[in-house]
Amino acid sequence: MMNTPNNINWKPIRFISEPIDVEFDRQPIFEKKPGFPNRFIWRDEIFQITQVLLEWHDYERRGRMANNMRSTHASLAKKRGSWGVGQFYFRVQTKQGRYFDLYYDRAPKNVDDRKGSWFLFRELSYTIKD
Repeated sequence: MMNTPNNINWKPIRFISEPIDVEFDRQPIFEKKPGFPNRFIWRDEIFQITQVLLEWHDYERRGRMANNMRSTHASLAKKRGSWGVGQFYFRVQTKQGRYFDLYYDRAPKNVDDRKGSWFLFRELSYTIKD
């Protein structure tokens, strides 16, 4: 992961929020904590990731799941996550010179498919602050 300078001002170009397929050169050890992929496929185009600029996670429980846990467990789950809750975000640069935020959503699709899903969140540009 690159050390992103503090003087970069990221600006969303467009909101996308579409499912994507991802590919790994080496499969992740933990399926629900996958790390960043090496490439993603969006609208039949392959985007090779050349740099991961930033990564973060969000374990916030939303909707009816926000109140279904004891407060002692909820505070720990907010830090580490709990099964099926949370997203892992990655700000990446592609070989094409484009910048995207993508994320892995740990929520299961249904009872028969308990894996999470990958999404292309948005495309970005940046300016350098003075």
